[in-house]
Amino acid sequence: MGEPCLLLKAALVEQFNTHELLALIQDLEDTMRHMNGAGIAAPQIGVSLRVIIFGQKETDSSNNPRYPDADAVPYTVLINPVLTPIDSEMEDDWEGCLSVPGMRGIVPRYTRLHYTGFDQHGNKIDRLVSGFHARVVQHECDHLDGILYPMRISHLKDFGYSEVFFPNQDIQDE
Repeated sequence: MGEPCLLLKAALVEQFNTHELLALIQDLEDTMRHMNGAGIAAPQIGVSLRVIIFGQKETDSSNNPRYPDADAVPYTVLINPVLTPIDSEMEDDWEGCLSVPGMRGIVPRYTRLHYTGFDQHGNKIDRLVSGFHARVVQHECDHLDGILYPMRISHLKDFGYSEVFFPNQDIQDE
């Protein structure tokens, strides 16, 4: 928190399948895996472009260790995303973030979502999702608009240190 890049609206990606874009995606993947994250956005590593990755590759044998009870989310590279809520139903749940280490908060998110965008090769992505998948996409896309999850918390009593809210769990930085 406090990094200026995290508070900016990220620029659209205009060219796909370039060496620079593929290198950025590899950096995002390496960082996400190293931190056991559920997703990551380019601004989190200092690059103000509308690129996020999230989910787990098919070769991953287990669910994300930070969210062991969550449904698996397919590994996705999503560029220039557009999100549209399916309806007004929202759900409160715990979130954390690589950019807000050691903290957790209860964040309201839409439960069902339609999103579109492109993969790293410029192929169109068009999905209807719900549950944890919808939450992860919304969280990561917020980074592209300069929004960190604490800005979405309804009540600050629901925001604090992971070790206080979850004393018996080994929850590392998101």
